[in-house]
Amino acid sequence: MRRFLVFLLVPLADLALLLWTAGRIGLLWTVAIVVGTAILGSVLVKRQGLAVWSDARARLASGSLPTKELAHGALLVAAGAFLLAPGIITDAAGLLLLVPPVREWIRQRIVRRYTGGSNRVVRVDVWR
Repeated sequence: MRRFLVFLLVPLADLALLLWTAGRIGLLWTVAIVVGTAILGSVLVKRQGLAVWSDARARLASGSLPTKELAHGALLVAAGAFLLAPGIITDAAGLLLLVPPVREWIRQRIVRRYTGGSNRVVRVDVWR
């Protein structure tokens, strides 16, 4: 029920904030801000995504699993989705996800939530 409320209230709050902003600074400037953040966000997501991809390939080449890189990549996909969605709240969330320390903090919280706070080590042996 809580997730349903979030998916209902965030778009409504985003729409209300867009309408309020358009009333304050004008429709053209509001649209320019929304389109500008989408363009800037897509460029930044692509740049950071390529860097994370490069780090993941290097990690694989060294023989270890790129778990952190995969998590950062997934969070960058979420950042891109937030930045492409029209709205000021979603743009702010997307821009926050572009900051590597914020992504790492979120990744750690997700790991703690789903592992019960333990740092589990998984060993994968490859037979040749």
